This record gives sequence, C-alpha cells and structure tokens, in this order.
Amino acid sequence: MKKSNTQWREQLSPEQFRVLREHGTERPFTGEYNNEWRPGAYYCAGCNAHLFDSETKFDAGCGWPSFYAQAAGNNVAYREDISHGMRRTEIYCAHCEGHLGHVFPDGPKPTGQRYCLNSVALVFKAQE
Repeated sequence: MKKSNTQWREQLSPEQFRVLREHGTERPFTGEYNNEWRPGAYYCAGCNAHLFDSETKFDAGCGWPSFYAQAAGNNVAYREDISHGMRRTEIYCAHCEGHLGHVFPDGPKPTGQRYCLNSVALVFKAQE
C-alpha cells in the first residue's frame, strides 16, 4: 500500500501520522486503549489490517497496550531498531508499513512476547 505523505496526512490525525509514518511514540499511560478490556479486535489505523485480539491483551504495567501474540495471519512484520541508543525489534503493519511499536521477550506464557503498541496506531472494534 503506497501513499504519499500528503495522502497519509489527509487520512490520519497529526498524532497518528507522527507515530505511524514517522516512527513516533505516544507518552505512556495516555493512550486510548491502554485500559481497554472489552472483547474485540485491534486493527491498523492506517489500513485496517487485523493485528491483535483482546484475548491476548494483558496489563504489562508499561503504559501502552500490550499483547502476548498477534492475530492469525501475517499482518505484523518485524525489523531491527537501533534508535535512541537501544537495540529493539520494531513491529509494523505488513500492509501499509505503519509503525506500531516494539516487541520484547519479557511477556507472559505461552509466547513469552510483549507486543507493546501505540494506541493511536490502532482502531479497536468491540465484539458485538
């Protein structure tokens, strides 16, 4: 999914553009979905790809929505991030290449993973 920055700016809020397109991070404990616990699914705010399900969400205490597994499919992709003097694994949407957050190897069983996401990179759709 290729769009110009002008097209992305027309579609996204300024904060969504900063996070999804410029690899920004929202402040901890400020995101809309940090304390969202209703059943449902989380989608990419850039292209609506299904990324995570509420069944895998957990309270990591880090201030960002956290999941121990991605939803079925290959909608989340990975790349090395060495910014800010750290070595991390960035997660991004495989369809629109929007920055979602990072994944760390300190999550709960069964995966041991903590997918740490920016709320503004997501759209939550509650289960009806």
